[in-house]
Amino acid sequence: MVSRPEMLTRAARMRREPTEPEKWLWRHLSDSKLAGLKFRRQATIGRRIVDFFFPAIGLIIEVDRVTHDREADEMLDRNMVEQYGYITIRITNEDVRKNMDGVLQQIELVALETAGRWPHPNPSPEGEELSK
Repeated sequence: MVSRPEMLTRAARMRREPTEPEKWLWRHLSDSKLAGLKFRRQATIGRRIVDFFFPAIGLIIEVDRVTHDREADEMLDRNMVEQYGYITIRITNEDVRKNMDGVLQQIELVALETAGRWPHPNPSPEGEELSK
């Protein structure tokens, strides 16, 4: 079993040495460039390191090769839902290379749909709407 410090070290190394598709996608996700969504890169969640994570709504994005183990991925994704309520979008390296606009549209659409199921991080104690 990998210790927490080892996980953090591994995640830091993965941030320094991303795959090419991760680099390309990060250029569009960093600094809240996509619809103001604030993603983290190579984030640790429990015993996992995920490629990109939007903690405000619990959205995970994984960029994988087409030959990735689908069955194992589905089990990991189910565990994220069951343990944390997080959902995962899986995108292939090929989609990042050839259809970046479609990838970004999918991420934005899922993020906007998912945002509605999460409570506001600072609800008013009286249950009133927050002033804008």
